[in-house]
Amino acid sequence: MLRLFNTLTREKETLTPIHKEWVGLYTCGPTVYNFAHIGNLRTYIFEDILQRTLEYDHYAVRRVMNITDVGHLTGDSDAGEDKLDKEARTEKKSVEEIAQFYTKAFLDDLEKLNIKRPDIIAPATKFINDQIALIETLFERGFAYDTPTAVYFNVSKDKTYGKLSGQSLAEKITGARDEVIVDKGKRNAADFALWFKLTGKFKKHLLHWPSPWGEGFPGWHIECSAISRHFLGQPFDIHTGGVDHIGTHHENEIAQSEAAYGVPLAHVWMHGEFLLMNAEKMAKSEKNFFTLKDIEERGINPLAFRYLVLGTHYRSKMNFTWESLEAAQNGLWKFYAAHYQLLDAARGVGDLATVKLSRDGQEILRNFKDALNDDLNTPRSLAILHEAMGSDILAAEKAHLIGEFDEILGILMGSRPVIPKKVQELLTKREQSRDNKQFEQADRLRKEINDLGYEVEDTPQGPFLWPQQKNHN
Repeated sequence: MLRLFNTLTREKETLTPIHKEWVGLYTCGPTVYNFAHIGNLRTYIFEDILQRTLEYDHYAVRRVMNITDVGHLTGDSDAGEDKLDKEARTEKKSVEEIAQFYTKAFLDDLEKLNIKRPDIIAPATKFINDQIALIETLFERGFAYDTPTAVYFNVSKDKTYGKLSGQSLAEKITGARDEVIVDKGKRNAADFALWFKLTGKFKKHLLHWPSPWGEGFPGWHIECSAISRHFLGQPFDIHTGGVDHIGTHHENEIAQSEAAYGVPLAHVWMHGEFLLMNAEKMAKSEKNFFTLKDIEERGINPLAFRYLVLGTHYRSKMNFTWESLEAAQNGLWKFYAAHYQLLDAARGVGDLATVKLSRDGQEILRNFKDALNDDLNTPRSLAILHEAMGSDILAAEKAHLIGEFDEILGILMGSRPVIPKKVQELLTKREQSRDNKQFEQADRLRKEINDLGYEVEDTPQGPFLWPQQKNHN
């Protein structure tokens, strides 16, 4: 029985899918004007664990992710410049070139982190007609109004506005008054843009389309409402994103979708907490972030970052340090070595997936499932993984459990590190020296291997070769 924390109700709830055949899952995607930073990627790891857990619980998952390639302003509300428009001018490229480059980079990052690619990836620019149709419906129902510069959603018409964040409408409007109001035609400070017109600062905007209100482009929030409804219907089961989406983006999605169609947008809202660096939120706007490329350039496997992230619950803040990441990689190498020893010890058993579990093995598996079904408790699931490794059950059972656990954890892809040919040759010579009882020569060869950054672990199943662990004293 899967229980998930619903931001909307502030409670853990048992998932009851709308459809018998499938679960509709919408995950807010990236704004593709720059590389995703590892704080963004932490959220995508949490969403991947959610999908894997749903599938492990025998739910078919229909997952949709948008790609924001227009309309997201630098202020995250209605202030500033369009992020892609600005980046295209800076790099002297077309918006399409910028979007394609950073979309590919993002998808490459997902692959390196063993994050499943969503079934449907939907760029906002491909669904302009859906967004215009939604705005037209808001006009028909009296929730939208037109000014010389933009079309806005009138928050004062929505008596439940603020229910996701827990802020009242009065608090929302008061908080928005401190912002610079460029459009004097706005009726309320908290009203948000549905459509920007080609005028003022957006007169030369690179992307624009015809609409009933004039040539222009959509605001940021409208795309997710339109795209999610297009593919999943309304309501659908689960909508996810980062905690920074709660107060603005997701609040506005709920308001416009429910105002237009009179039913909830999604039943369950889930949010991943911030990744911190020096006790501050990791953010591109503050130039306070690292990318997956930065991790790789330090010689660290991206899966070490996934392993590190799983050690903290998705709803808890997590402080990032290079020391913690290197410690995670060391722990991952040890796990890989132990795992391959198990596989060697279980050799000859046959298909490990069909190994019958003992009573103790069944209890370990049950505890693991219970941890994941308790709002995706990955720290507990990792602890159970390591408990299984040290238990007294047979090696074949342990190998079976690890394979099953990894269907959700996803840390074994590419787990045996690529060892340079020179290091492999030194290891072969060392083994020949040991077989010939030339132990002094074997020790010299081992030192050469160590000097190249690798260590040898001698086991009953033979030598294992792994990148040298780093110590931080």
